[in-house]
Amino acid sequence: MKIGFTNDHRGYKLKQKLKQKLESLNYEVEDYGTFSTESVDYPDYAFKLGKAVVEKKVDFGVAICGSGIGISIACNKVKGIRCAKVSSKEEAKITRIDNDSNIIAFGEKTPINTALKMILLFINTEFSSEEKHHRRVNKIIEYEENN
Repeated sequence: MKIGFTNDHRGYKLKQKLKQKLESLNYEVEDYGTFSTESVDYPDYAFKLGKAVVEKKVDFGVAICGSGIGISIACNKVKGIRCAKVSSKEEAKITRIDNDSNIIAFGEKTPINTALKMILLFINTEFSSEEKHHRRVNKIIEYEENN
């Protein structure tokens, strides 16, 4: 499984630690930047990750900024992306089951072990087989296609 990462300057340090942990667990990682703590505009990097997910260059994405909110908003502007800013393992799991999210986002102050557990739950949880969840996600996709 290949996981794409992106971040702004505030998310850089956490991203580096998470990449290392995931690689030690034999996950393939692709880094879409930024590559330092020098100030950048998070949308530039969110769009790169979103495009990579949509084009299936990676299976899932992880986005990190100061709060996780701005980068998640920017990721969601990419057609085909369903990015969820999460704060707990439960949210990481539920967004896959109910929403078929393909990018997870969180803030730079998320503890490394919590972030790792959220990512692992996210990427290893299947989308629900319940019709109601498919119907709801399809409505989002249809709206996105027509607007």
